Amino acid sequence: MRGKPEANGQTQMIKLSFCLKRQAHLTREAFLDYWLNTHGPLVRRHAKALNIHRYVQHHNQDDPLNEGMRAGRGAPEPFDGVAELWWKSRAELEQAFSTPQGRRAGKELLEDEARFIELKHSPLWLGEEKTIVE
Repeated sequence: MRGKPEANGQTQMIKLSFCLKRQAHLTREAFLDYWLNTHGPLVRRHAKALNIHRYVQHHNQDDPLNEGMRAGRGAPEPFDGVAELWWKSRAELEQAFSTPQGRRAGKELLEDEARFIELKHSPLWLGEEKTIVE
């Protein structure tokens, strides 16, 4: 992936991490299916208008190891998944939402998210990756 070069020669990309909690009326399976098969293609359709360089979904696995790791740390209940979106730079992200097409795309995505995500309990933030082990 290309982005702004850092002093150490690595590229700097900006990433949005979005930790998702499903709406209470949805089963885990229905949530994951909608996210992958309805919302995913919608993001893909708007990727160019929003300058999205990469989009991935991390689906929470129904695995007994998850409960063991959570309990061992006294951690809260897990999220249902995490979405990650990358832009080559903050300027590209800002530029995307400054156009009428980008604002329409963002509005459509938010309206769709409100159908399956408990937005008030789903934190999101911008950050930079710092690779420790490659």
